[in-house]
Amino acid sequence: MGSCGEYQSVLRSEDSTAKYAMADSLYKVGKYRKALRLMEQLVPLYRGKPQSEALMYKYANTFYNLEDYFLSGYQFERFVTSYPKSDSVEMAAYKSAKSYYEISQDFLWTKRKPIRHWKNCNSLSTNILRQPTEMKPIAWLPNCVQNSKKDFETAKQFLRIYDYKASISAFDNFIRDHPGSEFRKEAFYHRLEAAYLLAINSLPSLVRDRLETSTKYYNDFVKYYGESDMKEDADEIMSDINERLIEYNTEIN
Repeated sequence: MGSCGEYQSVLRSEDSTAKYAMADSLYKVGKYRKALRLMEQLVPLYRGKPQSEALMYKYANTFYNLEDYFLSGYQFERFVTSYPKSDSVEMAAYKSAKSYYEISQDFLWTKRKPIRHWKNCNSLSTNILRQPTEMKPIAWLPNCVQNSKKDFETAKQFLRIYDYKASISAFDNFIRDHPGSEFRKEAFYHRLEAAYLLAINSLPSLVRDRLETSTKYYNDFVKYYGESDMKEDADEIMSDINERLIEYNTEIN
């Protein structure tokens, strides 16, 4: 397995083969947090390579075992899309649905995505999957979808009328309350946009702190949607934030 010193050495090295071997060893013995740090470095390096399928399944399953269900749901969903012929696709679909279901237990009024995923899973295999009884009554489902859209549009309306503080707060609430919503990606992006616009339209004494807050929102967006179609727009905002921070720091020094 290797000592702590060996782990740190491999973590800092550029030897992807050694990283992969150690990540696999740590994963097999349940040292998921350490394995994850290595996998995060490996995922972009192995994209498109033969080892990518196995790596991406373990990457998703690591989040699942760490009970980070939002990320496991998202990563298993990506796995199903990327590797539809994989021997692991049925289990990946199941665990994606199960992840979103686990999230929904804290937000009982937002089950649209878990239910959709259970249906997808059942279409893949009727042997491996059993729809939980808690999710069978869905007569109220249209209201859940309507509430999600209503909350999202409310947050966007604050952005349109230049009430950036209210918009940020509304998007915060939306992200918290609707973990499975189809609008979640846009909510992360528009929260960043609102924070950025608030920063650049603030009094000079408030600009720096608010730009730094915007940076955190950018990092949140990239964490979950770093390969989405909105990444380029987010990058443009972040580029301007960085330029303004450099200029601001130069002025005060």
